Amino acid sequence: MIERWDAPRTTARADELGRLLFDAVNSGAAVGFLPPLDRDHAWAYWVDVARSIAAGSLQLLVLEQEGEVIGAVQLREAQRSSAAHRAEVAKLMVRSVHQQKGYGRRLMLAVQALALERGRTTLVLDTRSGDRAERLFAALGWVKSGEVPRYARSADGSLHTGAQYHLLLGDQGAARP
Repeated sequence: MIERWDAPRTTARADELGRLLFDAVNSGAAVGFLPPLDRDHAWAYWVDVARSIAAGSLQLLVLEQEGEVIGAVQLREAQRSSAAHRAEVAKLMVRSVHQQKGYGRRLMLAVQALALERGRTTLVLDTRSGDRAERLFAALGWVKSGEVPRYARSADGSLHTGAQYHLLLGDQGAARP
């Protein structure tokens, strides 16, 4: 089941979300953190996410199965009036033992539907170029806008190219989720 979590629920379950983040980072996901990621850092990150939810700038969708958090994705909504139609999809994570089962796709479709529901018709995201997530984004109709060399650092210190994607929803004629 995929649900949108509010700030109190996110804070209350920050340890579980921290385990999800820890698993994602340690399995090599391009989510903006480098291993080793300690428990306190992961917990603090989710408390910050809860603050952003409370402030109204971020939406969090969480996928649970039998009470276990197995995936999450964020919708970071642009706050300026000139960008009220735009949002960034960020931190798509699925626990490593549950990958390749369609959960990432379900989370992406859910976040796209949420964006449209909230009046956000231009979505953007970035990932490490060559990451397997690129296949998912392409299959869902996301368009690769370009690449930025030396965009992200890996645990070994090497720099990787970042891939930028966009998706137009709604009345612009693009595919709906």
